Amino acid sequence: MLEILKKFFRFCSPSDRRRFWISIVLGVAGALLNAMKIPAVAVMMGAILDRNITGGVIWLTFGIMLASVVGSSLTKYFATILQTQAGYGTAAGKRIEIAEHMRYLPMGYFNENSLGYITSVTTNTMENLSDVGTRVVMFVTEGLFSTAIVTLMLFAFDWRIGLLTAGGLIVYYGANRLLQRASHAMTPVKIRTDTAVVERVLEYIKGIAEVKSYHLTGRYNRRVEQAIDENVAANTDMELKLVPFMSLQNAVAKLIGVSITVLAVLFCIGGSMSLLNAVVMVVCSFLVTEGLEQAGTHSALLRVVDTCIDRANEILALPAMDISGEDITPASHELRADGIVFSYDKKKIIDGISLTAPERTTTAIVGPSGGGKTTLCHLLSRFWDVDAGSVTLGGRDVRDYSMDSLMKNFSFVFQNVYLFKDTIANNIRFGQPDAPMEAVIEAARKARCHDFIMALPDGYETVIGESGGSLSGGERQRISIARAIMKDSPIIVLDEATANVDPENEQELMEAIEALTREKTILMIAHRLKTVQGADQILVVDGGRIVQRGTHSELLAQEGIYRRFIGGREQAVSWKL
Repeated sequence: MLEILKKFFRFCSPSDRRRFWISIVLGVAGALLNAMKIPAVAVMMGAILDRNITGGVIWLTFGIMLASVVGSSLTKYFATILQTQAGYGTAAGKRIEIAEHMRYLPMGYFNENSLGYITSVTTNTMENLSDVGTRVVMFVTEGLFSTAIVTLMLFAFDWRIGLLTAGGLIVYYGANRLLQRASHAMTPVKIRTDTAVVERVLEYIKGIAEVKSYHLTGRYNRRVEQAIDENVAANTDMELKLVPFMSLQNAVAKLIGVSITVLAVLFCIGGSMSLLNAVVMVVCSFLVTEGLEQAGTHSALLRVVDTCIDRANEILALPAMDISGEDITPASHELRADGIVFSYDKKKIIDGISLTAPERTTTAIVGPSGGGKTTLCHLLSRFWDVDAGSVTLGGRDVRDYSMDSLMKNFSFVFQNVYLFKDTIANNIRFGQPDAPMEAVIEAARKARCHDFIMALPDGYETVIGESGGSLSGGERQRISIARAIMKDSPIIVLDEATANVDPENEQELMEAIEALTREKTILMIAHRLKTVQGADQILVVDGGRIVQRGTHSELLAQEGIYRRFIGGREQAVSWKL
C-alpha cells in the first residue's frame, strides 16, 4: 500500500504534488478537528458524572462540537478542490508528456503497437488516474492519517488501549497485503480486456466500409461483443475474488473497534480506568473503525492505480531518438547517404545504400513493392535512425540537428493524407498557426483547391470530419499540398502522393505539386511514368539496395529492372508506377 502511494506521488508533477500534499495537510487538520469530538464528549460526560451540568459546560461542549463539524467540513471542501485540480492536472500533464515523448519515438514503435493500445493508455489509463485513482489515493491517505491520529490520542489516554490498537493495525495491514496480492494478480487481466475493447471498437469503426461491403457486420459485431463480454467478465471476476479479502479486512477493522470497547469496559470494571476514560475509548473505537474502513474500502483499487502508472511509465521509458542536437541552419539543402544500413524486427531493410540528392534537384526513387523505398525516405528525413553509415544535410549529420530544427527543412505529402477535425483553414495553416487568411488562400490557390473550398457551405471555415472523410482523395491531397506550401520548407518528400487520385483530378494535382516543388530539393517515391522521366536522377531500389541509377534516358539504355518495367514485362507487375 505505502509503496504504491509513494509511486503515485513521484508520478505527479511538482506543482500537482504540492497540491496533493497541501490537501493531505488539510486532511490531517480535518482529522484533528474531527477528533475534537472526543474532548467534547469527555467534557460533557465529566459534567454528567459529576452531576455538574451547567450552561457553561453545555456551551463549551456545543462550541467544541461546532468547531469540529465546521472545521472538518471546510478543510474537506478545500482538500477536495485541491485533489480534483491535482488529479486532472496530473492526467493532462502526463497526456502532454506522453504525446511529446511519442514525437521522438522511432516509427517502428507505431508499427509494433496497435492504435488501440496507444489510445487506451492516453484515454482509459489517464482517466482512471484522474478520476478514480486520485480519489482512491486520497481516501486511503486520509483514512490512514485519521486512524494514526486517533491511535496517538488513545496512547495519550491509556497506553494499554493504544498498544492494543497498534497491534490491531499490524493485523489489519497483513489483511490488506493479502488483498493487494489478490488485486495485483487480477489487475493485468482487467487492463488487457479494457485495451481489447478499445482496439475492437476502433478496428470496427475504421474498417466500417470493408465490414459493410463484405457483409461482415455480424462477424465484427460478435468480435466487439466478445471483447465487451470478456471485459465485463474480468471486472466481475475481479470484484468477486476480492470480496473475501475485503470482508476479512473489514472484519479486522470492526474487531479492533470491538476490542477497544470490550477492553475499556473490562478496565473500568476492574477499577484501572475511570468511567469517563472508558466512554472516551468507546467513542474512539468508532473513529478508528471509520478511518480503517475508509482506507480499506478503496485500497483494493490501488493496484489499478499502480498498473496505470506502470503503463504510462512504460511509454515514457521507451528510448527516444537522440534529440539533444543543436539548432542548426544548414549551409545547403543537399542530402547525402553514405553506406546506410537499417534493420527492422531483425530483418535488414536497407543494405549499404549511398546516394546524393543535390540541392534544388529532383530524385525519384522507384522499384518493386517492399524493396525499401519508403524506408529510405524515412531514414533520409530521420523518422528512424540508421544502424550504420550516416545521413547528412548540408554536410552535417542529421543527428547533429535538434529534431525541431531538422524538421523545419522538410515538408511531406503522403499517399494517405490525415486531416484533423477542424476548419479547412486551420488544416492548411497547420505548420503556421498564426498565418493570416490571405496566406492561407494564396497557398490554396497554388495547390488548386481554392475553387472547391469556396463551393463548400462555409468555405474555409468548413469543419471537416476526422481524416477528412467528407472530401475526395484528390481534394484531401491538394489540401495536404497547400499545407506543405504554407510551411515552405526547402526539401519536399513525396511518398506516392498521386497514388489514389482519379484521372479527372490528376491534372490539377500535378499542377499543385509543381507549385509546391518549384526551386526545391525533391525526394519522390515515383508513382507515374510522367513524373519519373523528368527527374534529375532516378534510383531503382530493390532488396534494400540501389541496383540502378541515372536519368530516364540513361536507364532505358541499360539492361535492368527499369527497362523491363517500361516494357511492361512480367517482373515489373509489382511496381506501383
